[in-house]
Amino acid sequence: MSVSQTLTWQERIREQLQKGRAGAIGLLQEWVREASVQGQEAGIQQKIANHLVEMGLEVDVWEMTGDELEKLEKHAYFVSPRTEFSGSPNVVGVWKGTGGGRSLILNGHVDVVPEGERKQWTQEPFSGEIVDGKLYGRGVTDMKGGNLASLLAIQTLQQLGVRLKGDVIFQSVVEEESGGAGTLSTILRGYKADAALIPEPTNLKIFPKQQGSMWFRLFIRGRSAHGGTRYEGVSAIEKSMTVIRQIQRLEQERNQRMSDPLYAKLPIPIPINLGVIQGGKWPSSVSDLVTMEGRMGVAPGEEMEMAKIEMQAALQKLTEEDEWFVDHPVELEWYGARWVPGEVAMDHPLLARLQELYPSVFGEAAIIEASPWGTDGGLLTKLADTPSIIIGPGVTQVAHYPDEYIVLDDIFACAELFALTLIEWCELAD
Repeated sequence: MSVSQTLTWQERIREQLQKGRAGAIGLLQEWVREASVQGQEAGIQQKIANHLVEMGLEVDVWEMTGDELEKLEKHAYFVSPRTEFSGSPNVVGVWKGTGGGRSLILNGHVDVVPEGERKQWTQEPFSGEIVDGKLYGRGVTDMKGGNLASLLAIQTLQQLGVRLKGDVIFQSVVEEESGGAGTLSTILRGYKADAALIPEPTNLKIFPKQQGSMWFRLFIRGRSAHGGTRYEGVSAIEKSMTVIRQIQRLEQERNQRMSDPLYAKLPIPIPINLGVIQGGKWPSSVSDLVTMEGRMGVAPGEEMEMAKIEMQAALQKLTEEDEWFVDHPVELEWYGARWVPGEVAMDHPLLARLQELYPSVFGEAAIIEASPWGTDGGLLTKLADTPSIIIGPGVTQVAHYPDEYIVLDDIFACAELFALTLIEWCELAD
């Protein structure tokens, strides 16, 4: 496509997005007012499925129950705190191309984290209120605003009478916040493409790489005694301080190896976070058990099993610092959520298209960095052979926070970029 043709399409796309702006904002407000926390996604997914049907897409709706659940549970990458998924359907809509072009997945999740304490919110958590060009509500940044940008990209091209050669696959999934079971289910159902865009909230930066992460639990044992003669016991709380220092050393060692320039602006590219600590049962007793729970970051290109081995080796070195750990080793358990790391080559053609188109939409060159958190893109890249790039509207700093919001203009700018990318990537049909 020539530059003049691209500019012509851009003008038409931008004009069409403006025509439909009020309706699109109303649709996003509907989505935000659906409090789609885990287990309560059926309402918003039905709304999305209905909209995709109206758009003429081939729509697939399913719950991860029965045979679907059995396939999931047998898969090595399945993780979820849930054992039952009724009321949490996945939705996929396929805009079929005429053939001969590259396909693209637009993947986003509708599950949102709980709103937390109401008193910390200025607006009602699921209000969808608009103030100074910002729409407020839990999940609007993470990531219903990004999902809307994807949908608008398809809808706008349809309204302009565009036909593409390649298929466009819109995925609205559940369970991303718990480790990706929804996207894993789409993969097992056979959905894959030549590439994917995931509009998680990046402040419109482009992330070709994303760290993964795993949850872990540590059991640190002591020996109980009366608090009045605490010297006759061994405090698990005191021993836990030694363990914390060792975890901090491991984090430092792992991050010193990170030389990827895309992580240069992150103070700690792949953190190890200790988020929960519990120990002791009685103020006048020496604690005989401390339990810690945390999250271990995994670098793009790093195998998760190797990261696990490195954690175990670090804990075994505790014996060099304290003989107590020879007979009372720290027990390590991997549990709960897990996000697979992912990366796309810096010379990948989809990344090149995004970088070329970006200045015409935003008036400046794209910022290319690496994601400080995991997404479903790692699963798509690793398991579906679908290289995934993360870019979307939304303010990273307010995801999961009170007064979560999104700048409305950013949604429409992102939709414009996505629409142009679809034309370039999937190719216009004759």
